[in-house]
Amino acid sequence: MAQLSKILLFPIKSLDAIAVDQVGIASGGSLQGDREFALCDQTGKYINAKRYPQIHHIRANYDLAKRLVILQTPKHPQSITFHLDRDRPSLREWFSDFFEQPVTIQQNIANGFPDDPDAWGATLISVASLETVASWYPERSLNLAQMRQRFRTNLEIDGVPPFWEDTLFAEAGQLVPFQIGEVQFLGSNPCQRCPVPTRDPITGIVYPSFSKIFSQHRESTLPNNVERSRFNHFYRLAVNTRIPITEAGKILKLGDTLNI
Repeated sequence: MAQLSKILLFPIKSLDAIAVDQVGIASGGSLQGDREFALCDQTGKYINAKRYPQIHHIRANYDLAKRLVILQTPKHPQSITFHLDRDRPSLREWFSDFFEQPVTIQQNIANGFPDDPDAWGATLISVASLETVASWYPERSLNLAQMRQRFRTNLEIDGVPPFWEDTLFAEAGQLVPFQIGEVQFLGSNPCQRCPVPTRDPITGIVYPSFSKIFSQHRESTLPNNVERSRFNHFYRLAVNTRIPITEAGKILKLGDTLNI
């Protein structure tokens, strides 16, 4: 039985996640609080790990009930706490100092700042997929927790075989409806990965040939019943989704069953 086993939110885009037991659906069809904030540089572009690898050095912890973020870096190991709303100017100053340029903080409570604006819902993967991918790098002893940090997926499903989630997308232009608990989803496409998974999520050090090793194994293990036309390359993992705005206000909970 496919069940929801982990919910991860990324309150500030490109920073650390927080695991929660349940989450509501926002008015725009996203997980409430996921990527609610985004950092932008002086050109107005996102500050993310693709463009600013030093962001890996920032550790962020959250108390979402109190709207707090606790930040620290190797150069400044003494943690500092900010209220996400009241302390916005100070928070902006902290990030500006770290990135050595003026930083702005954008907020979107309706649907956050998704990586794929055409598939604005949660990203989804099976636990077995993450464990299998970890096994492709035995010499570095990468484990489930490290893969979870590298691939930064919102929802994890247990009780299914590796890459089972690849059944949740179809040909381009088609959506696959499924439900987790009381929430309706539409499976959109396999998630195209970026340079971020190739780096250690704490140090930012690049794993040589990470994407090449990944792509070779991904192609050889692609399930037979998967829509292969969606793989113009094989550096893809997890499923991007849409959540209809009709689902706003509904709640996802750990243990919810996934039904197609």
